[in-house]
Amino acid sequence: MLRIEIDGNPPTAAQLAPAVLANYGHFTAMQVRDRRVRGLDLHLRRLDAANRELYGTGLDGDRVRGLISHALADDVRDAAVRVVVFGPTSPSVLVGVRAPSTPPAHPQRLMSVDYRRPLPHVKHLGGFGQTHHGIRAVAAGFDDALLTTSDGVVVEGTIANIGFLDDTGIVWAEADWLHGITMQLLERQLPSRRAVVRLADLRSYRGAFLTNSIGVVAVSRIDDVEYEVDDAALTRLQAGYDAVPWDAVE
Repeated sequence: MLRIEIDGNPPTAAQLAPAVLANYGHFTAMQVRDRRVRGLDLHLRRLDAANRELYGTGLDGDRVRGLISHALADDVRDAAVRVVVFGPTSPSVLVGVRAPSTPPAHPQRLMSVDYRRPLPHVKHLGGFGQTHHGIRAVAAGFDDALLTTSDGVVVEGTIANIGFLDDTGIVWAEADWLHGITMQLLERQLPSRRAVVRLADLRSYRGAFLTNSIGVVAVSRIDDVEYEVDDAALTRLQAGYDAVPWDAVE
């Protein structure tokens, strides 16, 4: 399933051209179940804040909800939805609707790379760098890349936040990153703290996990550091995520 609308209408080639040629804008990605979204308020706040930063004007949340609802139409209740605001000057709003996504079936193996996204606090369209490093990681036998600074500070996954487990509980890697929606929701639900995590310190943690709009998944390896999956901790994380209420799109 793939459905795309721009400003509530099927797109023309002329409307799609700025998205392909200019590659300037921002977006958010969400999972829709029964026409509901976890943390919809946070998605709308993200879009509004990024729009103000990139274009100098806010983005009305009710308009976005209406565009999502229109793209879902009457026949789609479960989907992966992406809302993309794009264009070099006067932005358009694209809503993409695809089949629902689910987390990876197995714990992830990550290869650290020295790379930081530009304007990291914005979920923007400049995704070449992390995509490139993710492809390189897969070619090297890993599942994805882990972005770090040049001096070995852990930042984030290519499309996810990373958290660690120690004797105190949940530790989110603190860095200049995108404050992901799922991370924010889990911070509301479960006690946690943030700390600078360095590659040199990875063995001091007993586990790690990734979070994004698809959900929560364990990490079993970062470079040559292996983690035994803590099923009890992952169950608590998943239970916290499952307890987040779903907000109606309409």
